[in-house]
Amino acid sequence: MSGVRRMERMAVRAQTVVFDALLAALAFAIAFFVAPTQPELGFGQAGALNFFQLAALYASIAAVFSLVFRRELSPWRYVSIPDALVLARSSLLTVGIFLLAVFVLDRAAGLPRSTLVMAPLFQMVTAMGVRIMRRALHEHALESFSPLKTISDRTQAPSLLLIGPPSLADTYLRDAARSHDRSYTPVGIIGTDRRDVGAQVRGVCIIEAIDRLDEALTDLRRWNRYPRAVLFLEEPGKLKGLTADLLGRLKSDGVRLLRLPSIVELSQHDGLTLLPMRDINIEELLAREPIELDRRAIAHLIQGRRILVTGAGGSIGAELCRQVATFGCGQLTVLDASETALFEIEREIRETFPHIVVKSVLCDVRNAQRLTAAFERERPHLVFHAAALKHVSMVERHPTEGLLTNVIGTWNVAEASKACGARQMVLISTDKAVDPTNVMGATKRLAEAVIHAQQAATNSDTRFSAVRFGNVLGSNGSVVPIFKSQIERGGPVTVTHPEMTRFFMTIPEAAQLVLHATAACHEDERRDSRLFLLEMGEPVSIMDLARQMIALSGRRDIDIEITGLRPGEKLTEALLDETETSLPAAPKVMEVVSNSAVRLTPGHMEALADVAETGGSDEVRRSLFDLVAQVRGEKPGAAPNLRVVTGA
Repeated sequence: MSGVRRMERMAVRAQTVVFDALLAALAFAIAFFVAPTQPELGFGQAGALNFFQLAALYASIAAVFSLVFRRELSPWRYVSIPDALVLARSSLLTVGIFLLAVFVLDRAAGLPRSTLVMAPLFQMVTAMGVRIMRRALHEHALESFSPLKTISDRTQAPSLLLIGPPSLADTYLRDAARSHDRSYTPVGIIGTDRRDVGAQVRGVCIIEAIDRLDEALTDLRRWNRYPRAVLFLEEPGKLKGLTADLLGRLKSDGVRLLRLPSIVELSQHDGLTLLPMRDINIEELLAREPIELDRRAIAHLIQGRRILVTGAGGSIGAELCRQVATFGCGQLTVLDASETALFEIEREIRETFPHIVVKSVLCDVRNAQRLTAAFERERPHLVFHAAALKHVSMVERHPTEGLLTNVIGTWNVAEASKACGARQMVLISTDKAVDPTNVMGATKRLAEAVIHAQQAATNSDTRFSAVRFGNVLGSNGSVVPIFKSQIERGGPVTVTHPEMTRFFMTIPEAAQLVLHATAACHEDERRDSRLFLLEMGEPVSIMDLARQMIALSGRRDIDIEITGLRPGEKLTEALLDETETSLPAAPKVMEVVSNSAVRLTPGHMEALADVAETGGSDEVRRSLFDLVAQVRGEKPGAAPNLRVVTGA
């Protein structure tokens, strides 16, 4: 079958070369016969090359340059300005070589001199003209000239207003035409620069700038062209002057708010037009500058490797699975203690990435024996440890469970990674590990200490690192889904304190930066453990977030209720402990430099396990914070001082 396809491709390319040669011959003929100084009938003088010989020579040279410049590899339906420039260069070279050839053959006796000027011009016009016509047919650009196409036919689809730079509008309109998309009829463009107002992009007028969107909507309503949907060509959070109140009013009017697929979504598909536009959400309002990923380094880290993700059914774990599959891992092992979550992520990866080998392991990270057996069986090169109990209030009420999963479980995963010879293990940590005031934060701080201790205490080839970041928008149980459900019920929206702030990032952004930090660690030769900190931008007010979501819903009858701080909850979160400093490690990634007073040992783990088995909640909580105090140097410990992470 591959041989047949190769022959078909060669036939198509040959047709393109032949067409270019015929067009060149036609251009030469027109130039020859319209020349004012041509001989009678244009067949040259006695002993000179006749018209047919000259045309054949010209066409042959044109065919050679078509092959030299690989014109057969450029589909006519996608012709562009660079193609026109190549055609111009080919035409000029063709006439130059042609002149040299006929001068050598017969001193150009039978060639009208004006033909040398007109032939390349006609060749460029005809070659480019047929290509433009082919593209126009492909994009249905000629339909607007059809006398049988009425105005009602053209506007039958719901009206669509585009918001964003003209360059992105041009890209969208061109792709929509190529894919024959008739879902919407564009009625106008809201640009980002007032100087563009009045211009047209592929026949669609730029009616206003973004800072005059209200006026533009009023005009569209007056013209009976009010949009049924609005498509944001850029992240809405980056468009100045666009507010949640305005978006809420649009939703109240029944206008759909849409956006194009993100870079992360595009990486999982073949092209833009294969993905439907989707409704925007609160994440787009908090958007920041796009991440500049070192895709080469991440590909080098992931491609062809066996990857294992614990907590694969959770928000971060599932996104890590999607992205390592996108980068072409050789095998992906998904591990989770939840049967339902494991089933869903395994099914999704198998359907979305059928070429990836997917293994599923239903196992709790607390069970060291079964965990080690699974690691030995799958022998991963790279382990992402995302399994954790993360809800502050829940872990505060059940400290024993938090200890067993977040601390003992991390130790078990680290030991299993060493035992199977994994090259690298990465812990997903949190900003709540900084100066922890709740049990969840304390367990994650000890989990980080486990990573440091494992690297310092072993001579194995496994490298250990941890990545610390703040709240993740849209993750299970996070504030955004809670607010959304409260708004859908009619309120009130509950906020614990009016001055509370948190660091936020989206799920894809968090997963990308985890891979980014891991690749940075993988590239160098350092053998110590690494603690990375993701750049979180400015903290977001939870009260402002609640107001934005209410405004975005388009409702005016939702109240905000202050409920008071919960046990262990802080007003603000920090990304660095007072005993830590940070150094740049990669774009958007910092490395934490810390002095830890105590190195955790198997003895510490056994003591914690004993407390979890025999002690009550208060004793578990006391043991956790006691050990955290030792790690932070607030309380003397039995082990000598140890510099865990160096700063170079």
